[in-house]
Amino acid sequence: MVGQVLDGRYRIDAQIAVGGMATVYRAVDTRLDRVLALKVMHPTLAADGTFVERFIREAKSVARLDHPNVVGVFDQGTDGRYVYLAMEYVAGCTLRDVLRERGALQPRAALDILEPVLAALGSAHRAGFVHRDMKPENVLIGDDGRVKVADFGLVRSVGTVTSTTGSVLGTVSYLAPEQLEHGTADTRVDVYACGVVLYEMLTGAKPHSGDSPAQVLYQALHTDVPPPSAAVPGLAYELDELVAAATARDAELRPHDAVELLARTRRARAALTDGQLDAVPPQAVSAEHGHHDNSEDRTSVIPRALTVPQPGPVDDDRMHRTSRLEAPPAAPRRPRAAPRRGLLALVTALLLVLGVGAGVWYINAGQFTKVPAVLDRTQADARERVEDAGLTVEIERAYSDTIDRGKVVRTDPEPGGRIRDNGTVTLTISRGPETVKVPDLEGVPLGEARTRLKDAGLEPGLVTRAFSEDVPKGSVTATKPGPGTERRSGSAIALTVSKGAPIEVPDVTDTSVEDATTELEDAGLKVRIAEERVHSEFDEGQVAEQSPGEGKELAEGDTVTLTVSKGPEMIEVPDVVGDSADEATEKLQDAGFEVKEDRGLLGFFSDEVKGQSVDGGDTAPKGSTITIRIG
Repeated sequence: MVGQVLDGRYRIDAQIAVGGMATVYRAVDTRLDRVLALKVMHPTLAADGTFVERFIREAKSVARLDHPNVVGVFDQGTDGRYVYLAMEYVAGCTLRDVLRERGALQPRAALDILEPVLAALGSAHRAGFVHRDMKPENVLIGDDGRVKVADFGLVRSVGTVTSTTGSVLGTVSYLAPEQLEHGTADTRVDVYACGVVLYEMLTGAKPHSGDSPAQVLYQALHTDVPPPSAAVPGLAYELDELVAAATARDAELRPHDAVELLARTRRARAALTDGQLDAVPPQAVSAEHGHHDNSEDRTSVIPRALTVPQPGPVDDDRMHRTSRLEAPPAAPRRPRAAPRRGLLALVTALLLVLGVGAGVWYINAGQFTKVPAVLDRTQADARERVEDAGLTVEIERAYSDTIDRGKVVRTDPEPGGRIRDNGTVTLTISRGPETVKVPDLEGVPLGEARTRLKDAGLEPGLVTRAFSEDVPKGSVTATKPGPGTERRSGSAIALTVSKGAPIEVPDVTDTSVEDATTELEDAGLKVRIAEERVHSEFDEGQVAEQSPGEGKELAEGDTVTLTVSKGPEMIEVPDVVGDSADEATEKLQDAGFEVKEDRGLLGFFSDEVKGQSVDGGDTAPKGSTITIRIG
């Protein structure tokens, strides 16, 4: 359609993206002389009222939102057999492009992307809409840094009944359990998808993986999303909590909508230090580690029967796209004789899950070349050979009992196969055997323990620290699961590391800073002196406060903070001579003093204050005792 003008107004200049339902073009509105994106439904679907209704619903829904983080819709119309939407054009890339290139993001960057996404969805939720297809492909990042949510093709009103008996529209990796199990969808399915997207941004990989979409669906139904820190050690606990809340399998335990999740996200950010926000993800979770499987990222009709794992591996076709704005793929069901309609629908849905017919192949123009022979070579060697042939490399990973970990198991296309210049070759790298035993790491230093886990085909997971009388500081005291346990290759193993024997903190208040420092350092602790001094009952220059306090247990090398005394705070004593005992006591206590009564023999016959231990107008330490003489 490049070169055509729709409705006498929209001149199509270039193709941006192709999906199963529509193609997106960059176009120019010749009336207003502005660049926009034109989303044109495939003519073969325009005769299907269901698809046209969904298409028009997207236009009306987005037009109602008018939010700065939602890709705007300017116009909707038809021109002959073409049904189209005129939309805001966002020059930039998708979040998927960013994850594919960079892998795991720093927490600050992940939150900077998540917050405007939640703001956009929150606007939709409060307007009564559910997006139903949140994923990195539908998050656009403009060249100017703006973040926008795209593709409301599956949007539904919150009050609309969305329960289905046989299938559900969506994208495999981001579907909430209730969508898979019951076919129902409310605002919390978008919350769940955003939790998965956050996990993917923090780790560079999806939380659930498998050899087929059915296995991914089964895991989503029966396995909690793991904490991101299990894949990226050192991530803040608040980020683990945020992902856990958003991806709770029980929808009742999730934030109600994106507005509530946004508030939680901002609270989590506020609790993080700059160091935690700017933590650089380790190489282990780079873009290469978090390999990308397009077959699980396409919007598809998914039969809910497939949430039960199917026997044997299923090969996923791959769709190479260059999209910024993705149209949700779906395939029309043509009318058939009534007895075969249900069977045909199920078969069509199954083919969509497996990637057949879910999109179109995009092949760069150019001459054909042959795929180099790289089987059983290391990943680095294979990548170099393929790139030297002028081809692009994409990495996948699979288990193999015969090919060593880190070497090429297969290629797509196969070695010697014909492929156009600048085409993409998918290298499948061995993860090693599918299951391996957890090694015994007790007493092994942390760095060496991580190396041994990787050598065994496992990943170092969350590190916690605990006191140990027997294991030296910095060495492993236990693993979870324990040694000898069989785990799937690539699984994260949590490590408990010794903090050494506990040291009981001594009481150093009311001693000089020098003496307190010596005593703490002799005990194996470090000392920090607080910048601000405080008034206290202790003399000026003495230690007024310590944190942690006496009796707390610390590890060798931990720090105790000392606050130095400015001496007692001196305040003016009220003059209470002539007052009654009760009046005098109240005045002195209100001023900050303790009161003691001295009643002589006459004090039993009179209640008048005749004298006070510190004269009115003089000063005394705050909290000290003033004696009043009565009688």
